[in-house]
Order: sequence, then C-alpha cells, then structure tokens
Amino acid sequence: MSEQSRRGRKPAKPYRRPKKDPVRILAFEALRAVDERDAYANLVLPPLLRRAREKDDFDARDAALATELVYGTLRRQGTYDAVIAACIDRPLREVDPPVLDVLGLGAHQLLGTRIPTHAAVSATVELARVVLGDGRAKFVNAVLRKVAQDDLDGWIAKVAPPYDEDPEDHLAVVYSHPRWVVSALWDSLGGGRAGIEELLAADNERPRVTLVARPGRATTEELLREEAAEAGHWSPYAVRLAEGGEPGAVEAVREGRAGVQDEGSQLVALALANAPLEGPDRKWLDGCAGPGGKAALLAALAAERGAVLLASEKQPHRAGLVAKALAGNPGPYQVIAADGTRPPWRPGSFDRVLVDVPCTGLGALRRRPEARWRRRPEDLDNFAPLQRALLRTALDSVRVGGVVGYATCSPHLAETRAVVADVLKQYPDAELLDARPLLPGVPALGEGPDIQLWPHVHGTDAMYLALIRRTAG
Repeated sequence: MSEQSRRGRKPAKPYRRPKKDPVRILAFEALRAVDERDAYANLVLPPLLRRAREKDDFDARDAALATELVYGTLRRQGTYDAVIAACIDRPLREVDPPVLDVLGLGAHQLLGTRIPTHAAVSATVELARVVLGDGRAKFVNAVLRKVAQDDLDGWIAKVAPPYDEDPEDHLAVVYSHPRWVVSALWDSLGGGRAGIEELLAADNERPRVTLVARPGRATTEELLREEAAEAGHWSPYAVRLAEGGEPGAVEAVREGRAGVQDEGSQLVALALANAPLEGPDRKWLDGCAGPGGKAALLAALAAERGAVLLASEKQPHRAGLVAKALAGNPGPYQVIAADGTRPPWRPGSFDRVLVDVPCTGLGALRRRPEARWRRRPEDLDNFAPLQRALLRTALDSVRVGGVVGYATCSPHLAETRAVVADVLKQYPDAELLDARPLLPGVPALGEGPDIQLWPHVHGTDAMYLALIRRTAG
C-alpha cells in the first residue's frame, strides 16, 4: 500500500499531456495575431492555412472549421464578451487577452455553431491546457460550463438591454457592433429599425469571394467555368465563387488576369470610367491606388479607349502591390510612389481622377470584422484632414471639363457627404454630377446625386461615390 493510501488520501492522478488540436491551435494563433499585431484576419489566416495544409493531418474540412472559428469569434466578439462578462466575477479588462481569445473561441462553438456542447467545452479546455497551462484551463472550464447553460437567444435576453430603453445599446449587443458604430450607421441610413437591423445582420454574414475579370485579359465566361461560380449581380466583370471558394486555385487569378475585388469596388471604377466628359479622354489618374484593385480595372478600361492610367500610391510597399496588380495590362500605364497631397504632376493634367481615400473602413466589416473593435470615434478626426486634402488635390489635378471620383469604403457621413460639401465650398467652379444613371440596373442608390451602396441592399461593401466635374479654370 502506498504512503498516500495509508494516510487516507486518494492516489494522485497520473499527469496527462494535453491533446493538441491543430484546428483550434491555428484559430487561436490567428486571433492572437489580430490582437497583438493589429493584423487583419483576411491577411493572417491564408498563410497559416497554407502551412497547415502542407501537413497530412489538415484537410479542407479542417481549414473550413478553422476559418469559421476565427471569423465567427471576431464577428460576434461583442456579444460573446457580454455573455462571458456575465459568467465571471471581475471586469473583462482584468482577464488576460489570450484567455479571452480562448473563451471567445469556446463561446462561439457553444453559441454560434452546431458543435455538441460536451465537445465544444472539452475541445476548448484542451486548447487552454496547451496554450495557457493547466491553471488557467480550469478557469476556462468553469466559465464555459456557465456559458453552456443557455443558448444564444437566451443569453441575449439576459445581457442585452431592452430595445425600448436603449435601442443603440440593445442593437450593439445583439448584433455585436460598438455602440458608436451602430449610431453612425443608423444616421447614414436615415433612421428606421428594420434597415439598421438588416445592415448589422449583413455585417455578420461571411461574404462570398468575388472576382473581377480584367478587360482584355480575362472574361467572365472563363471564370464562370469554375465549380459553382455565379455571375455578379451588377458589374459585368464580376463572378462570385462558391462558398469557401479559393481564389488562388483559379488560373486567371494566379496569372493576374483576374483578381479578387468586391463588386462595390468594381462599380465605383465603372461609374468614374462611364462619366460623361467634355473634351479629350486620354489621361486617367488613380491618386490613392494601393493595393491596386481599382487601378487594375481602371487601367484595363483605359487601355480599351487608348487612354493611359497613372497609379499613384504614397507607401512604397503598397505601390509595389499596385505594380503587381497592373503587370500585363494590355495598354500603357505608370505606377509611382508619391504623396497625393503634394503631387509631382502639374495641375489640370488629367481627364479622369479617382481618389479612394483612407477611411475607417466601416463599409467592409463583413470582410474585416475586427475593424469594428479596432476603430474609435476619434479616428474620424484623424482621417478628416487627409480626406479633404486628397479631394482638393484631385480637383486641382483634373482639367476643366474633367471628372473627379471621390470614394470611401465607409458610409459614415463625416467621411462622405461632409467631406464633399466642405471641399466644394472652396471650389465654386466645380459641380456634382448625378452618378446614379451611370450604374444602370443597380437599384436603391439613394436620393443622389452621389451613390451609397449597402451590404444588405446590394450585397456589396458599403462603398460611397461622389462624381464632381470641373466647370472652369
């Protein structure tokens, strides 16, 4: 009989090594990169998946689960944080971020997937043992067992304030958006509960990958030969891949003849290219060209008309991405690294100018769900001077009779109409054009003359576009 048994104690359990789950470890690594390095999941996840696929024990189903765990956890982070906060006895800010990531992964499996409760808890606790250690794994186990006591609807009823008492905070918890983002999007929509709920819900849906067939280099017919691919809704160059489709597996994408580009982004380029001009149509400018999606489409459209595109990007490494996107364009083009607020070209040099300005990115929350937690209201003040400066430079750069397109991937009024209205006060020789007729067949473009696209209406990112013509020198 052992010494422990003689003293009336139970024999100690033999130490068991935690089981390493490659899918959940990969998901955890991606979440840590997003949190620690301010990385974007859509940039971090693909290389992690590629390396994992090189191992024999990681297949397509594993990749799909890892992707769902990462994006699902990020999209519903606000909701899950509220649930987790209700299950612990201290503020969330006092919980170590790696522990919160593991808890978020567990909460998503319990409340946002069909993974059985026992499997979700045990797999997450095993993950905690591997990446956090046995002590904190016990904490994770205790919290997740509380989370598992109700489903998502039940938890929302407990942790979300009633709509009638605080509609913005209610929507913020239910749809997992910061309160200030809910308020801003609601203002941009113009009020009404149905519309804002549809938009917030659309932000939490994973969009299908949309490709662009670059004119003169690829056709939609070629891309539609991909398995379960479908034509886009609005752009004649758009093709949507099947859910979970891998663009890197498409030959035209690998060769640069096609690219990944949201349909809203394509429509912005098409509207500018189709805008009526007075006079010649030979020189085009993309003044904020990185990473190159719109520039590649504009360059191809320009080539069809015998025009030349100058693609300018301030950051040299992003200018390199633009050059890669334009390589092989059928007509002449030029890529330069230059500050768009202090341009090296002469005033009045161009017939068409696009400035897709840096912004909060609130229009692309479907694709970059982490941006909603990263942005702050004060970011608007930081972007505002640059947005106005870039639009002023664009108006200076276009000739009389030429057209400027001001675009943002944000529907926030402070980044869209407010910028255009402020700058136009300084340019009495410029006028807004009605952009809506330039996108025939696209419904619900707003009151005009500018255009606002919406995920819940058009299935695109929430792109904004105003077209402005210079009427005098």
